[in-house]
Amino acid sequence: MRRPAFLSLPERSAKPRDVGLTHVLDKGQTVQSTQSVLLASAPLIDVWKFGWGTAYIDTALIEKLALLRAADIRTCLGGTLLEISWAQGKAQECLDWAAEVGFDAVEVSRGVAPMTVSDKRELLCRATESFEVLSEVGSKDPQEVLTPDEWTSEVAGDIAAGAAVRGGGIDRILFEAPRKDQQAWLIRTFGPDVNLANIACNEVLALETLRLGLRADTCDVTRTWQLT
Repeated sequence: MRRPAFLSLPERSAKPRDVGLTHVLDKGQTVQSTQSVLLASAPLIDVWKFGWGTAYIDTALIEKLALLRAADIRTCLGGTLLEISWAQGKAQECLDWAAEVGFDAVEVSRGVAPMTVSDKRELLCRATESFEVLSEVGSKDPQEVLTPDEWTSEVAGDIAAGAAVRGGGIDRILFEAPRKDQQAWLIRTFGPDVNLANIACNEVLALETLRLGLRADTCDVTRTWQLT
């Protein structure tokens, strides 16, 4: 069914998008649930990340990668799996396997492994030889808090090493925002075309209503209605 067009809504670009990216987090979707998500939301999804180490044990991985490729959605290996591989001295084996099965991108992070910024940079450079790289800045350890200068320095260095997004201007950052309140705040602050990541697979349409001002949380800032 063709979408109605009688409302005035913010402009949204079509794929392939450079801004306004929606990056979803696959926590263990089946082939059938993946097909359902794609049927409902494929035109709205830009990046599909296989969270943590799920790709390593997902017996439907190859079939799901084929479905996502056919839907023009970039696939990304989760950073935790690459970190664990690095910690075991198997980073190159992990990258080789990811290329063999057909991932488009990998996430490079240092959220769980005892990895220095220098270690991360070296791994990032290696990954860019075969993949688009999403560099995650930050740690999963609540005791490790980066200062603004440390954030800026790590982001700038990751870009120089070849990271494609999550650094630089707002158009190059993917904000991890799995909760509605986070999504609404970012849209209200940066506009409908802010890049948002780690969205639940079944909440893509709900996010798009926030982007378009079709939800109470953002309808005022996106100016989707006027009093006469």
